[in-house]
Amino acid sequence: MKKFILFNFVCIYFLSNAQYQVGHTTITFNDPARTGGFGSGGGAGRQIQTEIYYPATTAGDNVAVATGPFPVITFGHGFAMSWDAYTNIWQHYVNRGYILAFPRTEGGLIPGPSHGDFGTDLKQVSDKILALNTNASSIFNGKILQKAAIMGHSMGGGASFLAATNNANIETVIGLAPAETNPSAISAASNVSVSALVFSGSADGVTPPADHHIPIYQGLSSTCKSFVSITGGAHCYYANTNFNCDFGESTSSPNISITRAAQQTATYSILDPWLDFKLKGICNAYSAFMLAIGSQPGTVNETICPSVPTVSISANGMTLNSTAGGTPVGYQWYLNGTSINGATSATYQATQDGVYYLEVTYDYGCTVSNNQTLGSSGLNELLMQIKLYPNPVKDHLFIESNMQIVNVNILDINGRRITEKINGSSFESIDISNLKKGIYLVEITDGVNSITKRFIKE
Repeated sequence: MKKFILFNFVCIYFLSNAQYQVGHTTITFNDPARTGGFGSGGGAGRQIQTEIYYPATTAGDNVAVATGPFPVITFGHGFAMSWDAYTNIWQHYVNRGYILAFPRTEGGLIPGPSHGDFGTDLKQVSDKILALNTNASSIFNGKILQKAAIMGHSMGGGASFLAATNNANIETVIGLAPAETNPSAISAASNVSVSALVFSGSADGVTPPADHHIPIYQGLSSTCKSFVSITGGAHCYYANTNFNCDFGESTSSPNISITRAAQQTATYSILDPWLDFKLKGICNAYSAFMLAIGSQPGTVNETICPSVPTVSISANGMTLNSTAGGTPVGYQWYLNGTSINGATSATYQATQDGVYYLEVTYDYGCTVSNNQTLGSSGLNELLMQIKLYPNPVKDHLFIESNMQIVNVNILDINGRRITEKINGSSFESIDISNLKKGIYLVEITDGVNSITKRFIKE
């Protein structure tokens, strides 16, 4: 049995979540067709002052953007809440390689906010930030991946579904305790077809789920949509402590049984892999999302996302052909574990021997084919393709293989076996919550080949 240790291997999922410094800039966008708004300097018409937080080389205002490109999340604030109530949101997601934009419009109490204008603002800011990628005078020139999401909390959550109506420029819409709006977010949901994710707290008395979150979710036309109910969860806990929101909740939500930190942790555990798949195209993040949506403690979940079809490849000489179910939206061929530049079709004409496989993406997930070996170039050790994530890890280590995993051993850094698990599938979740912090090895065997990888327990 062959064994080799890849100490320097860093999986795709880990690379995509490198930690970045937080940069900040303020841009006032303009809509000449409307009036009002918030801010100045954007030109004639409606002013849409937007606070933008982004991955940077150093922390600070107007500092250089880190090497990108990065996808964009435009976020709508709650009623009578300002953008800085969501420091937890931008710190978490900028660190993970996202650009976060917070329009500051419709934040007043008197006169009351216009939900329709706020929804339009969210859509326009999302579109305008994507366009900065080709603006030579912008710090974001060449730094923006053309993938976007619109997300919001409470009033901003409802307005996010207004912004997602018939909107083909975004990949997904996310509502954190989304509120019914005027015009109606519940009615608008029938015109939302992008993938959607709705979070709800069962103890939310500000926007009771039965009157707000659930009807929005049920009304969606999305072929892939998921609903997450956090048991004992609150309305305001998606944000940091905020007087206006917390005061309102103190008079209406007596059954909260979870802490703010625990509610945010539960939200991130599901939302992180969802965004990584939808906005970064990380294939194995979808498997992590599907596992989290069905097994996150303290939540009651529902998803109608279709199962991902199987994909197979075969060779006719040096021509590789694929057979995929459903309606794929993307293909990527790999040679010896490395993606082949420009190999993005259902068929690939190989030019050299090696081990090939195909990653196929759908609107609602992705899958990896079997391996196809061309020639005999001594690459047997590459037959077993392993993805290990997250890394570093706190509680559960996920192992994904293109072959059936027979045996998994967790070893300490000196090679002493700590745990052993017999498996019979190509996907495994290992509970390592009881391990002490440090560096460990995981040995994965398919019955013929054995691969050992390193991971860090936080």
